[in-house]
Amino acid sequence: MTEPTTVRDALERFLSINGFTMEAYDAPKVAIPFGPFTIHLPNSEGRKAIVRLHDIHHVVTNYGTDLAGEAEIGAWELRAGCTNLAGYVYNLMAVTLGVFIAPLRTLRAFLDGRGAMTLYRLGVPYDELLTMTVAELRERLSIPADGAAHEPARLNAAAPAS
Repeated sequence: MTEPTTVRDALERFLSINGFTMEAYDAPKVAIPFGPFTIHLPNSEGRKAIVRLHDIHHVVTNYGTDLAGEAEIGAWELRAGCTNLAGYVYNLMAVTLGVFIAPLRTLRAFLDGRGAMTLYRLGVPYDELLTMTVAELRERLSIPADGAAHEPARLNAAAPAS
């Protein structure tokens, strides 16, 4: 399958295959699949400020949304540059879990974040990001042309069956 042309197309596909919606970005609570369980946490203003960009990071890095993939993206974001407390908290929680369930993948993702830049630091308006191609955005963030992930992306436990 060919990669969608724009970040918007790729993000819409990412949300669809994972069972996520854009409406959830501003919901009062966030559902976090954790194996057979789902944890519901308050959707803080800090999280609301970064979650759209976090999902685009998934798109451009190709890290999955399963627990190991979230650990990888958390480690990558920590190394490439968090800018708010919610980012640090969620990423540290993900990395802590990753140390136990996928230590080598988590470490490798942290190392891959060296020299890269997060959207949190890039400062390009969200609507402008959506019009860019995935390839253009990867280049701006110093991410390899085929993404940063070394393992195939896996979906979260609550993703709809394909």
